[in-house]
Amino acid sequence: MKLPTTISKKAGFTLAEVLVTVLIMGGIMVSVTQILYTARISRDNIHNIRESQLAGPAIMDMIERDLRGLITYNRTKEHHLRVIDDVDMGVDGDSLDFVTTTDSLIQRYDQGNLLSSTINEVGYRLRPNPEYDNFLEIYRREDFGVDDLPFEGGQFTFLHDRVKGFDIQVYAEDGPDAEPATDGWGMEDEEEIGVPARLEITLVLELQRRIEREALRMAPTYLVEVTYKRVIRLPESLRGGEEELVVPLIPIPASGDSDSPDADEPGGTGNNGGGSGGSGRSRGNSRLGSGSADSGGTTLRNNTSGGGSSSSDGL
Repeated sequence: MKLPTTISKKAGFTLAEVLVTVLIMGGIMVSVTQILYTARISRDNIHNIRESQLAGPAIMDMIERDLRGLITYNRTKEHHLRVIDDVDMGVDGDSLDFVTTTDSLIQRYDQGNLLSSTINEVGYRLRPNPEYDNFLEIYRREDFGVDDLPFEGGQFTFLHDRVKGFDIQVYAEDGPDAEPATDGWGMEDEEEIGVPARLEITLVLELQRRIEREALRMAPTYLVEVTYKRVIRLPESLRGGEEELVVPLIPIPASGDSDSPDADEPGGTGNNGGGSGGSGRSRGNSRLGSGSADSGGTTLRNNTSGGGSSSSDGL
């Protein structure tokens, strides 16, 4: 049996068809590549804008919020605020410490209970970046509550790792002609202690484009340096002398009350020998004809005609 020797003309593709197919596929790949490249550029631009607009301002807002809550209750002026003027790796690396009424950001567990405090020791410290020699790292220090060393101890929270400078200028007086303190503030054996009139804080961050993040060591010229500055004026009410500081005191009874044997007994007589009454103790309410009053704070006594004594709320 003889097989046919003719070949069908419809088998395979011609060279023109293959070239047209390759040309179409190449156009599709170029279009997809352009779309992906544009999406990556948009992502990097959004990252750079967010970092430049949020990283620095967020840190400055945190510092200002803590300083606005500065409290001086029951502490000497040496422990109100401390600024250490320091230079690390050739750049400003000042530190700031004080006590604030800002709620604690670092919560603690005690016997299974989550605790937080409304008064905490707060500070801002810098240290060299362990990975890159030309950068500093900034941390927020927080110590739960207040102890005898308000500028020491606590836990540290990382804020930023590419700091090029953190400078704090402290002014004892406000005004255009005021001169800043030269050797820090609140140091031992220094006259510049207490609460200053204003602080000028300068934070310098070095931002990098996201597309070149992998080339940080190879191409440091692509880094962008951004400076943030904030002027914070503190209330004048916090800048009083030592005699004006608010400190807690143990209530002292009024003169003559402690010597009266019948002052705290039911039906006893008052300071002026007034009429008898029920129980001589009251908390928060004024009673006529009672012997004495016992309140939680400092007790005020006012004599009344025809009665023993009247008591008012403790201060």
